[in-house]
Amino acid sequence: MVERGGESAITGQALLRQVKRLFKLWRRAHGGELSRERLAALMRPVRRKVKVLLQAGARSGHKKTRRTCANIIKVERCLSTFVRVRGVEPTNNAAERALRRAVLWRRKSFGTQSGAGSRFVGRILTAVSTLRQQGRDVLEYLARVCAASSEINEGSMRLLPQPP
Repeated sequence: MVERGGESAITGQALLRQVKRLFKLWRRAHGGELSRERLAALMRPVRRKVKVLLQAGARSGHKKTRRTCANIIKVERCLSTFVRVRGVEPTNNAAERALRRAVLWRRKSFGTQSGAGSRFVGRILTAVSTLRQQGRDVLEYLARVCAASSEINEGSMRLLPQPP
């Protein structure tokens, strides 16, 4: 918004000032200087100001700014989830880190050639990310899955009618 100039820039700069206030308060709370209750209290005026600025932006003469602000207003409550929910941060850094492995894999491998390949990659990358977050050994888990799958396949083969 700031780079759009005019009233968009004014709205964008005002929103950036509120973001700076938000992160200043977050760092204090995260560092133990503020309790969660105090953080919530100090965030109320920031949230109110952001809402007012977004509402003004939604009336902007600039089409992109108007649409951006209107879209943010729809999810505005989500912007302060970190205040209400312990363990949630005001950034998307954890999500970015979780996706990094998949992005790097896709860049190096040029993706997949089929829908089945895409589903496999999605599932295996999800399993790897989940296992790492849980502190579990990925190779051990995958070896157990393959062994279990092999046992199931062998068992189902015994149920098939045998050729004469």
